[in-house]
Amino acid sequence: MAARLPILVDDNLRYLKSYQVFLDNSSEHQSVKAFINGPLAEILASIGKGKTALHVMGVGSGTGENDLEILRQLHLQHPGAKVDYEVVEPSSDMLQKYKDLVENTPDLDHVTFTWNKMKMSQFENDCKGRNLEKKMDFIHIIQALYYVEDSEATILFFKSLLEKNGKLLILLVSGEGSWAKLWKIYRPQFGKTDIRESTTMGDLRSLLDSRGIPYQKYELPSKMDITSCFTSGDEKGELLLDFLTQVQDFSKNASPDLRAGVLDLLRGPDCSQEVDGRIMFNNNIEALLISP
Repeated sequence: MAARLPILVDDNLRYLKSYQVFLDNSSEHQSVKAFINGPLAEILASIGKGKTALHVMGVGSGTGENDLEILRQLHLQHPGAKVDYEVVEPSSDMLQKYKDLVENTPDLDHVTFTWNKMKMSQFENDCKGRNLEKKMDFIHIIQALYYVEDSEATILFFKSLLEKNGKLLILLVSGEGSWAKLWKIYRPQFGKTDIRESTTMGDLRSLLDSRGIPYQKYELPSKMDITSCFTSGDEKGELLLDFLTQVQDFSKNASPDLRAGVLDLLRGPDCSQEVDGRIMFNNNIEALLISP
């Protein structure tokens, strides 16, 4: 049996570097922003109608860019409302960047932030320990369900926190996109952990369908430039490969056959298209909206 490959999330510094390279080379944030200011705007307008205070939660919020875009849109839809905002984020580095962003962003006087530096499972246990009864008008979990042990239990918990007219928003990679194809073929060789990095929206939809939980589905098209992955020794390319495989120093730790197979798949038509000499990976995202 081959030795287990080292998991990227176990090296926080390298994970943060690889994540930043991913953001720099993908259109993900632009796609999410377009969704927030497009389809989500109408949904945000419908929650908490007539309320003078809204209760909102961001789970796995990272450095906060998406959260502040949601807050901006919320303020447009509910200009007179105060916002009580719970942030759940386990990374100290990301949480500090989020706080710095808030500090340097004007027009947030109507928002009160509560910072919870903890994992989702820890937050759930903390809420149960405190008998927290506060209900939420809106909860979002954007690209964060990969890092939980039990997706079903996590979704049901946060769904239980919703107000009568509240909404739970979940974003994950598409079940039909290139991430799903990569993970389906190579995930067993990348190594197993106690988290589900290879979860896609296809898995989540199957789970919800099996329980009869209704949802609204949205497609968010996104591309990622992975051209640098095919230049041996390119620092950004190596970090991007780490992020794609969720393996530390993938090129060094993977066998030559595994590395070659992954690169062939990434470059092939099942995962990518060549556009103006650049290799563009299908980074499509799906959004689901769930009611109480």
